[in-house]
Amino acid sequence: MPNDLSVLQGQRCNQSESRSVMRLHQGDCIRLRSDVGLFQVIGIDCDHDRCWVRQWPLKPQGSPVFEVPLDQITPPLRTD
Repeated sequence: MPNDLSVLQGQRCNQSESRSVMRLHQGDCIRLRSDVGLFQVIGIDCDHDRCWVRQWPLKPQGSPVFEVPLDQITPPLRTD
């Protein structure tokens, strides 16, 4: 089974969650179920149901990257 995650085309993942499908892409802005802030998706590991995020917008001194389970995020925000 080929791995369709590619840095050149952007990482993406379909997460089944309570019978709905959430599409997650590298660079998406999301919210965590446990936090009111906004976060940017840095990387996705669908095989282990994890992704790496950082606070958005970036802080002047930088925003640390941390790992969260996919079931702890809400769907990406729509800009259209």
